[in-house]
Amino acid sequence: MTIESIVSHHPRGDRLYRRIRVGLLAMLGAIALWLSTSPALAVSVYNMPFVSPGDNTWILDEGNSISRINEIQIGKALEELRNQTGAEVRFVTVRHIDYGETIQSFTDKLFEKWFSTPEEQANQVLISLDVVTNNAGIRVGEGLTEELTPDIAESVAQETVLYPLIEGDKYNEAFIDAKDRLVAVLSGQGDPGAPELKVKEVQVEGTFATAEETAEKRSDATTFVIVLLIAATVIPMVTYYALYS
Repeated sequence: MTIESIVSHHPRGDRLYRRIRVGLLAMLGAIALWLSTSPALAVSVYNMPFVSPGDNTWILDEGNSISRINEIQIGKALEELRNQTGAEVRFVTVRHIDYGETIQSFTDKLFEKWFSTPEEQANQVLISLDVVTNNAGIRVGEGLTEELTPDIAESVAQETVLYPLIEGDKYNEAFIDAKDRLVAVLSGQGDPGAPELKVKEVQVEGTFATAEETAEKRSDATTFVIVLLIAATVIPMVTYYALYS
């Protein structure tokens, strides 16, 4: 039996309908409030837009950390690099990756999703950044490892990208510096090196979740379960009260 049929046969149908509606709106409001104050849901590789070799998609700023002006400027420089050398460099930002995933494993999986064959992977470079933890990962195609050696690639991800973030969450500066260094290296101009880190005694790399981060995620999951349990209890109570009060 539907709510409409119950209301139509109830002697106080109009008042009953209003009470049910108020109860449902209160429940939906509580859920909406929780969703508005909870952290963004984790991002999976399978949720990411698809990019193919040759596409003019240079930045996927899912973490909303790069200004539109800088995104355009970086894109133009990377497109020019592709036209001159054939190397394609792409930046990705995300906010919260799947539990148990590291930013490097996320980068590897996304790289292989976008470029599935050795031929497609050869001239590709992908750098990913989790803007919640400020951890970065990089993947370089085999065709570019002579210029962009593993040591330089690691330095780009863990120094050029991360140093400005350690100094003050300077995301635009981080990606501009990474773009400049990669363009120089892949164009055969030599490696200008990483910027100087002005903050001492800090940990640059940490791809595994800390105990505090794990506790926070568990707390979020617990809160969500509690909200669902409350909703499952409140709806029958509101309906019963409306029907028989």
